[in-house]
Amino acid sequence: MSDTNQEAFAGDEIQLAPALTPESRTRRIGKTSIFFGPPLAILTNSEKNTMEVSGRLNRTAERYLEILRAHGLKLSEPERQCIAHICHIGFMSPLEIRELPFEVRMTRFEADGLVKDELAEKLEAASFADLVAVVEALGF
Repeated sequence: MSDTNQEAFAGDEIQLAPALTPESRTRRIGKTSIFFGPPLAILTNSEKNTMEVSGRLNRTAERYLEILRAHGLKLSEPERQCIAHICHIGFMSPLEIRELPFEVRMTRFEADGLVKDELAEKLEAASFADLVAVVEALGF
């Protein structure tokens, strides 16, 4: 790029379209087959038709997303890396999420600035909702 072209862009504000348009925020996919494992079967046990089941799932998902928005922990990058290392085992059951403080103390993972005992204490003081939000934010 020539100096002239660079000067033309200096100080210009770049206008970008929003990542999601209002239309794409609500994805309409019609009927979708999903596997109802024990948690979903228990959750929807009293519903009698697909509209009731759909309503129950959507209400639950909406509440869950609100819980994730309102909870979590402020973590340093080394702390995030440590928890991600532990979570890389794959699916994190509720019991495994509750055991994160223990796992932090037991892991061989090391990083500059990581103090495992402080992280474990922070996790022990957190609510289960906070721990779930941390695991979800890390993508597990």
